[in-house]
This record gives sequence, C-alpha cells and structure tokens, in this order.
Amino acid sequence: MSAAGLVRNNLTWIYSLTGIFLLGYISSMQTATLVALAEPNRLRIVELLRDSPRPVGEIATRLRLRQPQVSKHLRVLAEAGLVDMRPLAQQRVYHLQPKPFKELDSWLDSFRPTWEARLDTLEDFLQELQGKPEKRK
Repeated sequence: MSAAGLVRNNLTWIYSLTGIFLLGYISSMQTATLVALAEPNRLRIVELLRDSPRPVGEIATRLRLRQPQVSKHLRVLAEAGLVDMRPLAQQRVYHLQPKPFKELDSWLDSFRPTWEARLDTLEDFLQELQGKPEKRK
C-alpha cells in the first residue's frame, strides 16, 4: 500500500471513530449540527443570519466570499436543518431554523450544572485567597 493510501485509510479510520464517538455520546442532538457549525465560514453565515434573513448575494458580499462558496456552505447548513430557503423573485433568501438551535441549547444545558458548581467552587477559593468571608448562598 502506498503512503498516500495509508494516510487516507488512517484518516478514514479516525473519522469513523469520531463518528462512533459522536453518535454514542450525543444522542439528544443531531451530530450534523456540530459538524456544520464547525467550519468557520458556515458559523459566520449562521451569525449573519441570526440578525435577519438574507439573500445569497448579500451573504457573499458581507462575508467577502464568492457566491459559489456561499451556496455550497448554505447547502451544507440546509442539509443539517440549520437554515431554510424561500424564493423571492430572482433571489433565494435564507433564514435560520429554530429546532436545531433549541436541541443544541438543550444539550449544552446538560453541562451547565457541572460548570456552575465548578465556578462556585472557584469563586469560594478565590475569596478565601483574598481573605474575604465566604459569600452566603
């Protein structure tokens, strides 16, 4: 087997393991949401659409990307269920879909109690270091 084939096979293997890990530990949310948002330009598109629906041309202009690039990113976001499109005359206007973001927020909620407890412990420790009495809860 060539070195290129070995690298390609190893990357496929690693990606497969990542997929198994994601599927096994993120059951309440579509992994497609995280995969789609992991790409920086797609995340920038989502942040832009957060303010209001926009046509492809405006997204391309604001983000200084070429329109074909934006269209490909929007297709990935649409396949993940993050955006939807409605035709308006000769334009395609994209807007965010709330369901995947609610699922993401719900998934993140599962981490909040842990981090709140850790941050409370850190706050108590820092107050102790400064010689201040512990705050009452």
